[in-house]
Amino acid sequence: MRKYFYLPLFVSSGAFAQYKPATFTDPDRLKKIEATYSVIDSVYKHQAEAMHIPGLAYGIVVDGKLVHTGNVGYTDIATKTPVSSQSDFRIASMSKSFTAMVILKLRDEGRLKLDDPAYFYIPEMKNNKYLTKDAAPVTIRHLLTHSAGYPEDNPWGDRQLAVSDADLINIYKKGVSFSHNPGQGYEYSNLGFATLGYIIKKVSGKTYEQYINENILKPLGMTHTYWEYNNVPQDKLAHGYRWLDGQWVEQPLLHDGAYGAMGGLITTIEDFSKYMALHMDAWPPRDDAEKGPVKRSSIREMHYPWDVNYINQYSLNPSKPCASVSAYAYGLRWAKDCEGRVFVGHTGGLPGFGSQWNIMPEYGIGVMCFANLTYSSAGKLNNMVLDTLLQLSKIQPRKLPSSKVLTQRRDELVKLLPGWSNAQATGIFADNFFLDYFPDKLQAEATAIFAKAGKIVSVGDVVPENNLRGYFILTGEKANIKVSFTLTPENPPLIQEYHIGLVE
Repeated sequence: MRKYFYLPLFVSSGAFAQYKPATFTDPDRLKKIEATYSVIDSVYKHQAEAMHIPGLAYGIVVDGKLVHTGNVGYTDIATKTPVSSQSDFRIASMSKSFTAMVILKLRDEGRLKLDDPAYFYIPEMKNNKYLTKDAAPVTIRHLLTHSAGYPEDNPWGDRQLAVSDADLINIYKKGVSFSHNPGQGYEYSNLGFATLGYIIKKVSGKTYEQYINENILKPLGMTHTYWEYNNVPQDKLAHGYRWLDGQWVEQPLLHDGAYGAMGGLITTIEDFSKYMALHMDAWPPRDDAEKGPVKRSSIREMHYPWDVNYINQYSLNPSKPCASVSAYAYGLRWAKDCEGRVFVGHTGGLPGFGSQWNIMPEYGIGVMCFANLTYSSAGKLNNMVLDTLLQLSKIQPRKLPSSKVLTQRRDELVKLLPGWSNAQATGIFADNFFLDYFPDKLQAEATAIFAKAGKIVSVGDVVPENNLRGYFILTGEKANIKVSFTLTPENPPLIQEYHIGLVE
């Protein structure tokens, strides 16, 4: 088995050491969120009734803590066992991110590479017959991002949960049918994630269940999370149902098998909140000691969007259309709406169950709900809840403080404005600057703008876009001026780009 080693990366003590993590600046932030709970409870309850969901469990996580839970209906209609935050629901494809997480853990340990051809670990895949002879082989990264070229297989894949490893490998022995060549597009593949589960076994020497249990579930204290439904205490197990002809019809539960890596996990709201907390703790990037079972940088890598799937008018609030873009990451879905808000999570659906979780990393909030109704619209429900929470609480995302170098360059620019006297001698501009901007033009432009603004009465803080780009406002008696600038990757960073204008 291949083993890879990575050298540590050393960073100088220059500009990057000046980075400050983004922080929340809202006063009484948690109290604002707590004030929304009664409305959120009513949203979940009303929608559960409207969707004919027999049993629903939900929870809200803030800054890595489970702060609110609620329950509607029953886990078992026959015995009228009420749902609780300790009830165990099958969460279906929400399981995929666990599989992706341990793939990255194995990568971090030097035991595989994401761009390795999958046939390194499953020799039967070496003879894949692609659509054309010039196709690249399926890699681990292709499997993680649903870009292996396999056809979308939700109806079929959902029924494969209990098949054996031998059955899985037999698909490759017979030859996979491709919808497109690897790396040439997104198509949701349960086969792909079942294949990742088998790769975990080949690399670690343990089944994917054992490896995930030992390396993720146990370290997080997820002691009420299972793969096989027969291992769940009967009074905690949620039975699955389908709404047919005005009544609930119980659906048979599937046993654990090779496809559990794509959708077999069974867990509780309390347990899953610990996993959500792990993802939320990855943000923002910072110097703190690592505490989780997987590096924060690897978890953030899991959140990175790869292939864009949809561009549409979908919105948290259906009455307020908002263009959004969504993509697949590593076992996770990523989306950004027209307000720049980012969402990371995943849906889950199997016969008898529907679930979803979503976090907003920049806001430090997350929601989850588990339902025991076939393919219930849990994502739609959670979006309604997030919209309610944001609208009522009016909480704000983390704010990135200005780096020391941005503040320093602001102060140096202010001294030069509007006359730009001896600017070339200051040493604060990159070698491109006076080839792209000309002192006489800079002076004329700034002088005209300052004349319209009147006397400058205050200089605003830098509003950073990132560690090396930002803007500040000069408040004038008649009008305000916006000055934006970008620094170079040099050490120390110098000003390479500059813009000035009146605030409209």
